Amino acid sequence: MSFFKFCPSCASTHFSFPDNRRFLCDDCGFTYYHNIAAAVAIVFTFEDKVLFTVRNIDPDKGKWDLPGGFIDPNETAEEAACREIKEELGLEISTSDLKYITTSPNNYLYKNVPYRTMDIFYECKLTSDVISVEAEDEIQELIWVKRNEIDLNQIGFFSIRKVIGEKYLY
Repeated sequence: MSFFKFCPSCASTHFSFPDNRRFLCDDCGFTYYHNIAAAVAIVFTFEDKVLFTVRNIDPDKGKWDLPGGFIDPNETAEEAACREIKEELGLEISTSDLKYITTSPNNYLYKNVPYRTMDIFYECKLTSDVISVEAEDEIQELIWVKRNEIDLNQIGFFSIRKVIGEKYLY
């Protein structure tokens, strides 16, 4: 199913969009590649706990998430992680505070547009569990969960469930 109704170039309705990957207009030949978007997620740890945010917006409103977001053009993944943490939590972290974990593909349905993302995960160990929400429009609350009490069913996104399940449960 396509999220386009008309060709963005000629307004034709004669097009195909197989697998939501490549839009092809039969009339004018316009081609649009719907490539993946890059995003970062930061796993904050303190002692035996992991920090989760509770989403205040769709997709997956009310579900557990990790702080992070999309990488802007001309920004490294590490720079994006630091920027997102400053915006969401008001914390100043540096790229040297980040330990690379892994990557994982994800699906992100936003306003009926199915984005595919490549989520890049970092860990950041903290010396305190006192953190506050800056981006209240995006985050309902912050919760620290002991590793042995993490409920993967509470986590909204597949990529986060996968990484937390593989790397942080015991």
